[in-house]
Amino acid sequence: MNRQDVIAFFDRLAPAWDDMQEDRDAVISVILDNAGVRAGQDVLDVACGTGVLFPHYLNRGVRALTGIDISREMVKRAAQKYAGNPLVEVICGDVEDYPFHRRFDRVVVYNAFPHFPDGKRLIQRLSGLLVEQGRLTVAHGFSCETINAHHTGEARHVSNGLISAEALAELFEPWFDVDVCVSDGEMYQVAGTKK
Repeated sequence: MNRQDVIAFFDRLAPAWDDMQEDRDAVISVILDNAGVRAGQDVLDVACGTGVLFPHYLNRGVRALTGIDISREMVKRAAQKYAGNPLVEVICGDVEDYPFHRRFDRVVVYNAFPHFPDGKRLIQRLSGLLVEQGRLTVAHGFSCETINAHHTGEARHVSNGLISAEALAELFEPWFDVDVCVSDGEMYQVAGTKK
């Protein structure tokens, strides 16, 4: 998978991205509950897109919200929507090598994991961005089967496919104590606390 292809793919989709989103508020609420997102935390939203999860974090009273995405067009839209909000910072960059100068209480990768070329390397990198006892969650608002079926279409060249939740939990193991492993008809989520 080529990084530039991923950027171009999501840059092209950015203008219609918000209109393409389905109402998944109930599922997102469960995902963020399982992620332990609550008031007073610093949250990093990896591959944040246009900021689809931002209102959910802000409604929970997070102290600070940082979104990062490699798509300039996605970031542009997220930044426009939250311009002037002192709690929100939106960064155009690659989370795998961006020089963050702080650590986060929670890191969330939502609807994006298959678009990273090396899941194990990503998880290791994200573990280093968390405070002691920080939590990482990788989640999708649909089932593994639905995501993989969707990615057999035009997204096939920018996706590795979604591995089983159990296989993802194994990738977490060196750095996290996994306590959430869900894969059902509604959602997919693996979450754990940093060791």
